[in-house]
Amino acid sequence: MDALALEKKAQRNAELRERLMQLKKERNAIILAHFYQRPEIQEVADFIGDSFGLAQKAKETDADVILFCGVHFMGESAKILNPQKKVIIPDERAGCPMADMVNVEGLRKLKAQHPNAKVVAYINTSADVKAETHICCTSSNAKRVIESVDSDEIIWVPDKNLGHYVSQFTDKKMIIWEGYCNTHDQLSVEDIMTLKRQHPEALVVVHPECRPEVVALADYVGSTTGILKYCRESSHKEFIIGTEDGTRYMLEKDSPDKKFIFASKYLVCPNMKVNNLKKCVEALETMKPEIYVPKDIADAARASLERMLEVAPA
Repeated sequence: MDALALEKKAQRNAELRERLMQLKKERNAIILAHFYQRPEIQEVADFIGDSFGLAQKAKETDADVILFCGVHFMGESAKILNPQKKVIIPDERAGCPMADMVNVEGLRKLKAQHPNAKVVAYINTSADVKAETHICCTSSNAKRVIESVDSDEIIWVPDKNLGHYVSQFTDKKMIIWEGYCNTHDQLSVEDIMTLKRQHPEALVVVHPECRPEVVALADYVGSTTGILKYCRESSHKEFIIGTEDGTRYMLEKDSPDKKFIFASKYLVCPNMKVNNLKKCVEALETMKPEIYVPKDIADAARASLERMLEVAPA
């Protein structure tokens, strides 16, 4: 029965892929997918990337429709950068708990307490929070963005772990919000040490959204794109991976001769995984759910995103 079920699933996915490609052509659509998406979505995407790469691609595309396979704030960023285009997502429930940990009211209070500070917002924030910030950043360009800001005092939102990591590379005063990624923050020192005992030759690579004590154990710390590049170019054959499980697809595709051991079975973002091929097809058929951002918020947030793209274009 298991073999039959797998065969039926493969057949159904093939039918969905065919329909998706037909709809993509009819709608003049581009499919953007985050590295944390299911393999079946990464297989059909026109571009796969982390938050920074996806923001760049959204800005550059000449498609009429952007099907954004990620979480809600990513679709918002794409809409902000392309106000004339239709941006749809497969499932509007794909939110981000970390983005929800910071709100406009709280941020305004913090800004009032530190009137000389400028706000740097991790791209993992809602559009209305971005509208309150000076500049956005991603994990791949955070260091460059911080140094570009003409202020010795930075309000950083919302990820405390990435904020702590970045603070080690600057003399600026960092006022760090107490948010975190539910997936990365649960990775523990014991998770890493257990696997290091079992795989003593393996290199440890982690995302800076992990806790500082976990980051301190890593041989390499970087964005998802950085992790993929490091593992691809390294002469080592075995890696302990401290980031979301969806990266397995591209890691194994890039380096089929290498072994990747994920540091915990819980490194799965449930919000990223609500998307699937069937929902992608339905989104392009109905052109819903569509992303809307009020013009005043979009205009303010766009300035923050465009400053980021100007400071760190690659």
